[in-house]
Amino acid sequence: MKKTIKLAVVAALALGATSAFATNGSTMLGMGAKTRGMGGIGIGKGHGAESALSNPALITTIKKENEISFGGTLFMPDVTATNNIGNGTVTADSDADMFVIPSVSVASKINDNFYAGVGMWGTGGLGVDYRDTNSMTAGPGSAHMQMVTALQLMQFGVPLVYARDNYSIGITPIVQYGSLDINYEFPGGANAMTPTLVAGDQVGAGVNDDLAFGYNIGLAYEINGITIGAVYKSEIEMEYKGVMSSVIAPFTPTGVYANDKLSTPSEMGIGVSYKMNEHTVALDWKQINWEDATGYKDFEWADQDVISIGYEYTTSGWAARVGYAFADSAVEKQTYAGVNSAGLSAGTVNTFNALGFPGNVESHFTIGGTYNISDMISVDLAAVFAAENKQTFTNFAGQDITVAHSETSYSFQLNYAF
Repeated sequence: MKKTIKLAVVAALALGATSAFATNGSTMLGMGAKTRGMGGIGIGKGHGAESALSNPALITTIKKENEISFGGTLFMPDVTATNNIGNGTVTADSDADMFVIPSVSVASKINDNFYAGVGMWGTGGLGVDYRDTNSMTAGPGSAHMQMVTALQLMQFGVPLVYARDNYSIGITPIVQYGSLDINYEFPGGANAMTPTLVAGDQVGAGVNDDLAFGYNIGLAYEINGITIGAVYKSEIEMEYKGVMSSVIAPFTPTGVYANDKLSTPSEMGIGVSYKMNEHTVALDWKQINWEDATGYKDFEWADQDVISIGYEYTTSGWAARVGYAFADSAVEKQTYAGVNSAGLSAGTVNTFNALGFPGNVESHFTIGGTYNISDMISVDLAAVFAAENKQTFTNFAGQDITVAHSETSYSFQLNYAF
């Protein structure tokens, strides 16, 4: 077990965590290639060691006494924003369009009643890059404020499971690392709330990071080929000192914004799967609680109900998977008058959501499979295609801002069971 823990730590650190878009707001659709190949299914369907975050109670589904899953996801978001802030209507593509997200999971059967594991996972993020667009001092053709955002999240967890008869209960204590950077070129104009800034000034405090703790709790019950699962994930409060307060303050009536916290939201969900011979069908529901998450609630992010359906066909030598997942956009057009409880106008909220943090993808189509190289070694592959979602907001200048966002990702995973 000690050797496998060391392998997991070294492998994950070698890959590193990168900022990226994620498919539900700023969270990944699922952890691991099997989960992603089935539309994010993982609450009521076990996937061995990679179940540590989806539902820790299901790491009991490892094929042998020990299992190591090592891999990653090549993530390619496609974001286009059309904005008008007095310099004419301008369309530009974000250059933040390719990232690598790691995933390493280890699980072991201690005895008939106890299982344990360890893992490191890139769990989500956000990011756009408009730094190559025209300067705000260029007049017509400059409307993206040269906005650059980068949020990266990685979790380290140790799943611990008690199993007896047909049920299991698991908990994964989590240490989360996060970093955040936001910078842009000040647009100036009549909406400038900070008189010391003029159009073209760079705004941003640089990158800041944080470590914080959380946990996942999972339950599972299996009988006659039916597995029922439930999971709760705690909110993890992250603080990036100076980052948000410095970039949001110029857009408030007072020139002050004191919040530097951007928390990973809590989640809860249930799932069920039914296996009959080679066929497995599964359904998961989870709610992501953006409305109560510190930071996101200042920007009026809406709770998401994520529905996933998946199918798996397995043989002794290979498996095939397909899935679909849907959740309404976490960002919605704001039309309220005045300012909200955080002191932000609807136009400011819309501008930063659409231009800097467009977590608005809704529909995801997935496909995946497994090939067993030997009794001990297997390879998983998955592809996720998130259909384009286009939304139009009203920015801080009272003009339209439209964002179109789609995603393609490919996951690879090598499994070793012994």
